[in-house]
Amino acid sequence: MATNGWRLWWAKRRWYERNHRLLRRWRINRHAARGGFFIRHPVEGEVLEALDEGRLTIGAGTLLEPGCWLTLAPEARIEIGEGCFLNRNVMIAAQEHVGIGDHTMLANGCFVGDAEHRYDDPEQPITWQGFTSKGPVAIGSNCWFGVNCVVTSGVSVGERCVVGANSVVNRDVERGTIVAGAPAKPIGSTQAASK
Repeated sequence: MATNGWRLWWAKRRWYERNHRLLRRWRINRHAARGGFFIRHPVEGEVLEALDEGRLTIGAGTLLEPGCWLTLAPEARIEIGEGCFLNRNVMIAAQEHVGIGDHTMLANGCFVGDAEHRYDDPEQPITWQGFTSKGPVAIGSNCWFGVNCVVTSGVSVGERCVVGANSVVNRDVERGTIVAGAPAKPIGSTQAASK
C-alpha cells in the first residue's frame, strides 16, 4: 500500500513540478528569446507543450511574472498580445480559446477562463464532471485588470477598459468602459477619465 502511495506521489510530482526542471526551463527561455517576450520562473501549466505546438502565442515585449499558470485543453489556444504584463499568480485556463490584446495588464491573482467546472450530476464527484463553456474569451488591447479579477467564459472585453480590483466579469464590456463589482457593472468611462 505504501509503495502505491509513493508511486502516485512521484507521478504527480513529475507532472506538477515539470516546469522546474532545468532543461524545460531552458526550452521555455529559448521560445521567449526567439519571440522577444520574457517569463520569470517559476511558471506553471502546459506552457512548454503549448509553445512547442503553436497553441500558445505570446507577443514581443510581454512579461509573465513568477507564479503565472497557463493551462490548456489538448486542442485549446491562448493568444497573448505584445507588450502585455501578467503579474504574479495570474491564471489563464483555456478549454477552447482565450485571446488577450496588446498592452493589457493583469494584476496579481487574476483569473481568465473560457470554461467552468460542471457540478450538475449529484452522483459524480465534482472533480470528475469535466467542464462546460459559454464560449471563448476575448480581451481587447490596452486594458487594465486590478488585483484578483475574474473573467468568465463567453465574455468579450473591449479595448481600453479598466476592471476594478476583485471584480467578476461575467458579461461583455463595451470599449472604453470602467467596470467594478461582482458581478462587474459599468461605473465610468476611460474617455471621461482622460479629459
